[in-house]
Amino acid sequence: MGPNTMARPQRRRQLLAGALALCGMGAGAPQAAVAATTAVTGAEAGAAAPSQVAGSQAVLLAHAGGQLEVLVDGHGPALVLLPSSLRDATDLAPLAQRLAAQGFQVLRPQPRGMGRSSPPPPDMTLATLADDVALAVTRLADGPAVIVGHAYGHWVARVTDVQHPRVVRGVVLLAAGAAQFPSGLVEALAVASDPQQPEAKRLQALAFSMFAPGNDPRPWLDGWHPQWRDAYRRAALQPPRAVWASVAHAPMLDLQAADDAWRPAASRKQWQDLFGDRVTVEVIAGAGHALVPEQPDAVAAALVRWVRQLPPARTWAAATAPKP
Repeated sequence: MGPNTMARPQRRRQLLAGALALCGMGAGAPQAAVAATTAVTGAEAGAAAPSQVAGSQAVLLAHAGGQLEVLVDGHGPALVLLPSSLRDATDLAPLAQRLAAQGFQVLRPQPRGMGRSSPPPPDMTLATLADDVALAVTRLADGPAVIVGHAYGHWVARVTDVQHPRVVRGVVLLAAGAAQFPSGLVEALAVASDPQQPEAKRLQALAFSMFAPGNDPRPWLDGWHPQWRDAYRRAALQPPRAVWASVAHAPMLDLQAADDAWRPAASRKQWQDLFGDRVTVEVIAGAGHALVPEQPDAVAAALVRWVRQLPPARTWAAATAPKP
């Protein structure tokens, strides 16, 4: 990528405001997609305007496997929000709105097979999903972004940091499960996410595996995509955990829920013990693994505090400027 193509924040804003982003590049080569920005003028001229999704702007990015839908809110330094297992980007709308109101651009890529994103390819891996994140950042943000991954999404955030460090300013682990968690949770998740199961059984499974005692699990009866369970389960195995779990390039916020069944108290310092001062640990009271619908204000406040103490965000132009 040359500095001339990277120094185009105004052009990116024009793409957002006026047309669907069409790059025609493979998801495995997001950086090349940025270089193609100046070469898609003809396609842009006849493109439809981005649609609106509950107040957010919905932009489509083309890649070799089809298209990636990205929901966009606000303006400013970029944050990327990645949802949890089998749930889509609309889940994080309350958090996106709060962050946008604090002066951030918030990008929410729809996972493969959800929203208007193309279905998962047979060989989908965490690296495929990380490529989608990098594509969204390089096409729609003015510089590297803080990647916020909720539960399953934190695996994608971590792999993005390993494979595309130039687009990552920081990583937030949002309700990230421990390496070892109590038995029965995987089975409860399967019941909770299955609309064919009786409602009472699903509510019991949600309360057990996802929500803190006293919090209403009913909002999560909807919003599941169980048809992709096998695809995302296979994707989680590649690259192997040993490849990425011990690697971190960017600063990290480990934002935990005090009553998260997937994160026993004994594992609070799991990542801090490995990476030291690179990791900040904060615990949100009154929340379980779902976290965001339980304590959206507390989560937004913690994210804003941490992001604002990071070094200033670089623009793409500054990131690629020749060194003296």
